[in-house]
Amino acid sequence: MDIQKQIAEYIATQPEPKRGEMQELHRIILALMPACKLWFLDGKDEKGKTVSNPNIGYGSQTIQYAKGKTRDFYQIGISANTTGISVYIMGIDDRKHLAQTFGKELGKASVTGYCIKFKTLTDIKIDVLKAAIQYGIGQTSIQH
Repeated sequence: MDIQKQIAEYIATQPEPKRGEMQELHRIILALMPACKLWFLDGKDEKGKTVSNPNIGYGSQTIQYAKGKTRDFYQIGISANTTGISVYIMGIDDRKHLAQTFGKELGKASVTGYCIKFKTLTDIKIDVLKAAIQYGIGQTSIQH
């Protein structure tokens, strides 16, 4: 199955209003990154065991691990969780930057080193979320 279809099916499995909000976030990110590589991770490891929530990824970057190994991974990701939606902004070296720069202005959201978690889009300011996403895109070395 192609990635576009996997993404559409994943979003379609979400209950409303989360389904509509995931679709809106997908549209927003594609508008910010129109030619980006799309990813779909089903949340399962190589043995088929569920290790995370499924997530949709956008863009591409090379992650360098401490022992020198590298891996291609997405720049921005979204995932449904039990209480709402998570937006992952990968490739930020300063783990306090997101919370310090965007946390107070964002609205009702939990902000960690690379994750912004909120219950519903109406709880946050979309323009601040877009600014955080654009900041994340700028922090990664590979152009989308």
